[in-house]
Amino acid sequence: MSNQKTKQNNFEKQIQPIQIGLLLLPAFNSMALNALIDPFRAANYLAGKAIYQWHYLALNERPVTASNGITVENTTAFRQHSGKLDLIVINASWTPESFQDLPLQRWLRDASDRGTMLVGIDTGAFVLAYAGLMDGYRATVHYEHLPSFRELFPKVEPAESLYVIDRDRLSCCGGVASTDLALELIRRQNGMALSTAVSRYIFHERHRGGDEKQLSHAHAPIDPILPDMLREVLLLMEQNLEDVIPMTELAQRAGVSQRQLERVFKKYLQITPKRYYLNMRLIRGRALLTQTELPVSEIASACGFNSSEHFARSYAKFFDVAPSRDREEGRIPFQFWLYQKQEG
Repeated sequence: MSNQKTKQNNFEKQIQPIQIGLLLLPAFNSMALNALIDPFRAANYLAGKAIYQWHYLALNERPVTASNGITVENTTAFRQHSGKLDLIVINASWTPESFQDLPLQRWLRDASDRGTMLVGIDTGAFVLAYAGLMDGYRATVHYEHLPSFRELFPKVEPAESLYVIDRDRLSCCGGVASTDLALELIRRQNGMALSTAVSRYIFHERHRGGDEKQLSHAHAPIDPILPDMLREVLLLMEQNLEDVIPMTELAQRAGVSQRQLERVFKKYLQITPKRYYLNMRLIRGRALLTQTELPVSEIASACGFNSSEHFARSYAKFFDVAPSRDREEGRIPFQFWLYQKQEG
């Protein structure tokens, strides 16, 4: 009992509960929702009082289903929520372009005018950017959507980070990185002691900073066995998808012959460097094709192809579907599409 009382006294602060509005859009990221909220729940428990309170909001009065099929039923339509909110979290995943509803955008702008902090999770920053609320800010989204985010919102500074806190705008790539964002908010609002205790309580091994990259070497299990030279070449490829670097120049930058570079790729990745590079460009093309309305000619150019025809042929061969067809069907991931069909 005494230990619990001491713990409570250490975290005691005379503040009003921070009110969080969680706007769950259809096909939202369920893992990101739980990863974000559970640290706040733990903070309340460890502090012995309600430091944080949260409210599940939706576009309407109906339950909201996540991309994995989990449904949240205890929601309130966002326009019917009358209480004060300190943070509004937009939890979006697939097809963020579908949520350009004018009443929603007015609600978000009004909240911004009142000084409410706005948070985009996974692709939530798209929704905020469509409402004109991200111009002049840094922001991040899930790495799969970063190429289209750059193309669509040139006035927003994209970041390949786990999360970004830029004044009154926050964004996070989603998944378990949402826990890191929550821990950082707890640290800023209630101190390091509580943040550390929460991290320990939920068994979060390390609180990662927002400046850490989404696709760091630590997040790729294969990386530890790759030679440094190969990792450098992969990074060069990733950073030059539009202006393709010739194989001879890649080998030269890596300090090896082209033949040696090919042998290293074959040994560790079971693929030629030319094919690997092409696959990366096509994967970027699919992200742009299914997540934006950009013309195919612009997408082809952004992925290093000299013509739309060359892009379309390579695309169909790699994905086994024509770009025009994939533009429509690929907007929703197969798993969620299958779930919807079964339920329907």
